[in-house]
Amino acid sequence: MAIQPIRLFGDPVLRRTALEVVDFDKELRTLVADLTDTMLEAPGAGLAAPQIGVGLRVFTWYVDGEVGHLVNPDLTLSDEVQDGPEGCLSLPGLRYDCRRARSVVARGWDMHGEPLVVEGSELLARAIQHETDHLDGVLFLDRLDSDARKAAMKEIRESEWFGLERPTVRISPHPTLGRNT
Repeated sequence: MAIQPIRLFGDPVLRRTALEVVDFDKELRTLVADLTDTMLEAPGAGLAAPQIGVGLRVFTWYVDGEVGHLVNPDLTLSDEVQDGPEGCLSLPGLRYDCRRARSVVARGWDMHGEPLVVEGSELLARAIQHETDHLDGVLFLDRLDSDARKAAMKEIRESEWFGLERPTVRISPHPTLGRNT
């Protein structure tokens, strides 16, 4: 379909709660295709709709050679936790250890409106939790301890990309989808 610009830290759309998908139509399928193409081109382990400026509860992932997507996710997290490096396409170049549940059961829908259950551990669990956080306006920075968060914010302020003027509105191939721009 089409590779879309990825919104960077500081863009307000990344801090808004995304709306539930109610229409499982051609526009949603186009959105999933755009998310997948953009994620693979970046490359990344996942990408949520708000990261391309679309305020809907949809994300894609690419972990261990598997590409998938989930609409309107609902997560059940394990009590067992993992610490490990995490990055984000909306925070280029940053990687910090972040604590997440070791495994997850994610229930939702596919782009055709069929029920979907995804069970994952380790990296897949991390990606699903990270992308679901995006749908809630949460960035992985919010989950870091205070020292790591301070270091990350310093790194962001010193980065080449931070503070670059970006358009706040763009024309999208998804005109009727829930926009948060």
